[in-house]
Formats: sequence, structure tokens, C-alpha cells
Amino acid sequence: MTRRLEDKVAFITGVARGQGRAHAVRLAQEGAQIVGIDLAGPLPGVPYDSPTPEDLDETRRLVEAEGAKAHLVQCDVRDLDGTNAVLEEGVAQVGGLDVVVANAGICIPQTWDEITPESFRDTLDINVTGVWNTITAAAPHLITRGGGSIVVTSSLAGVKLQPFMVHYTTSKHALVGMARAFAAELGQHDIRVNSIHPGAVNTPMGSGSMRERIAQTAESNPRLGGMTMPFLNKYMAEADEIANMVAFLASDESAFVTAQSFAIDGGAQYF
Repeated sequence: MTRRLEDKVAFITGVARGQGRAHAVRLAQEGAQIVGIDLAGPLPGVPYDSPTPEDLDETRRLVEAEGAKAHLVQCDVRDLDGTNAVLEEGVAQVGGLDVVVANAGICIPQTWDEITPESFRDTLDINVTGVWNTITAAAPHLITRGGGSIVVTSSLAGVKLQPFMVHYTTSKHALVGMARAFAAELGQHDIRVNSIHPGAVNTPMGSGSMRERIAQTAESNPRLGGMTMPFLNKYMAEADEIANMVAFLASDESAFVTAQSFAIDGGAQYF
């Protein structure tokens, strides 16, 4: 069977675990070589467990087990110079760049009056500026290649809203506009830019005290607690199910698809 990304190269942020790891493995299964970055260290203010260098090593092992190269480096998406350096190294090693998955992000459940200037700034810096850094660093390599696909990880919170996290909802709505704006300007280089919008996903973002913290914030206004309920018979997706959409958008099967937003939420945006 022909693999959809044979001889392609993908750059993925937030690659150490969760959705980022699932994307790396799925694209490797489709024939892509993988370049990736992850903070792999303490995330600011989050109630869930932070990723580790060991997580990054495990992603490397899983990608290489699929027969792909894995140039994975500890780097912060807020660091544009560092992101540029990793891409330069990776492209030199694997020969180009065809796909970008801007996946890194954080989520801090807080009611509107619990949000601090620091938590608002950290959320916007990572979730919005980090994506801008990613695309800004990667786009010249895609242009050199003659085109490509950029997939931006937004959220259900980017098409509806996520109660009790104004900063997160703000950041994920911003990504819709960013993806469309980049799609408009990069289209002349045959670069497609689309956003995906997962609802709840079974990843380490649900670890630590994350679920308890969500429940605590919901107590401030219980009638908003059911706003993100899916129509299907399970509450959350598996990371592999999100990766399936990423693989489609990365491939030539979506060659005339750009500036679109794809919900993967079991219908929750309409509840």
C-alpha cells in the first residue's frame, strides 16, 4: 500500500507526548521524516503534569520504530531564534520541509476573576505567539520546497468557547484568524493552512489535578458545566483520532483545502 507522505518531512511542535506524539507517529507511518520540538520541562501555571525529556526520548523511539528519522530537540516555541535553529538543523539533516503541525499549547482552568496577568500572558505567549513563531520559522522552508501544508491546532474553544478559561478561549479563537490570514498570503506559494479543533482528548493534559480543577471552576456557574458535551457515546477522543485528521490535511488528498476549520469534537460545538 502506498504511504501518503512518502519522502515528505514534517515539523511538529509539542511533540513529546499526547497529540503531538500521536501526530509524529501517524505521519511517520505514512512515510514522513519527523523534525520536532517540545519544551519537555515545567510548563507555567498548569495543573497537569509537565512533559519531560524522557517523554521526548520515547517519541523519538516510537518514530524510529516506524522506520523514520526523528530530529527531536528540547526547545520552547516562545523562542523564535531557537525554533529557527532547530529547523535549520533538521532540514539540513532530512533534506527539506513539507508539513508543519503547530500543536504546542497550554491550558489553565481559571474563572475570569482568578486569571492573573501572568497566566494570561503565558497562555497567549505559548498558544498564539508560539504558533506565529512556528509558522514564521517554517514557511521559508516550505516555500523553498515549492509548497506544503500547515496544520494549526486550535480547539473546540476556538469555534465555540470553553467555560472558565477566558485566556485559553481567547488564544484558540485567535488561531482561527491567524490560520486564515497565513492561508491568504502563503497561498501564492502553494502552501495550505488549516486549523483543527479537538474537543476533549485522552492525553496527559488530563493528568495531575486538571480534572479536579475543571470541576472546581465549574462550581462557580454550574449551568455552564455541560456546554461541551458531545453527541456520541464517549466523552473524549483518542489522540490517534486527531492524528487521522492531521494525516489527511498533511497529504495530497486535501490538496485544494485551505483556510478551513475542522472540528473533531463529537458534535460538542452544537450542544
